[in-house]
Amino acid sequence: MTVVQRLLVLAFCTALAAPALADAPRVIQWSDLVPKGTVAENPFAKLDRAQLQALSDVAAVRDRRAKGDKSLSAADLAVEQNTVRRLEQAGVDVDGLLAKRRAISEHRTAAQVNPLLDGLTVRLPGYVLPLEITGRKVTEFLLVPWVGACIHTPPPPPNQIVHVKTDTPFELTGLFMPVWITGRLSTGATKRSLYLVDGTSDIDIGYTVKASRVDPYRQ
Repeated sequence: MTVVQRLLVLAFCTALAAPALADAPRVIQWSDLVPKGTVAENPFAKLDRAQLQALSDVAAVRDRRAKGDKSLSAADLAVEQNTVRRLEQAGVDVDGLLAKRRAISEHRTAAQVNPLLDGLTVRLPGYVLPLEITGRKVTEFLLVPWVGACIHTPPPPPNQIVHVKTDTPFELTGLFMPVWITGRLSTGATKRSLYLVDGTSDIDIGYTVKASRVDPYRQ
């Protein structure tokens, strides 16, 4: 084969590979969803899942007490006090975190999205918070960056929540199941109603993805 023939073959192979490369998903991280100069705060990041659940339980009891719930028993209050004591012994600032939780819920405004990602096919890891589920099969969910988001802690800013829909149901193995999603990402503010610890709330969302794949998380 002559040099010219080899160059023609190489050019032909490159042309065939170009569409596949163009469609290859871009692996992104949650920090990529935040516009430059914006910080995604998470004062609960150092807590493990058990501590997040315990903090949620304390918040629920205190909210009921603040609302004058007469069904609260002495046993409920004793459990709350013991839970607070256990958390504080582990170095958790219960009152401080609950104050931040309330402040974040009341004062957090919609953060901007990253317009450079609009329309890209991306691959992103995160945790599943199901919205539409039949049995254990999920077709619609919120993807969030940490365990407990929206349930045990305040919702992340909108640029840290992705609304995902898929035509191929996948089996949920547990709440906040870790997954990789692959699909075309779109920017644009939306809302979804979600049941939180202190009632139903509208969650502000900054991104949507029509997922072609949802895979169990593996590094």
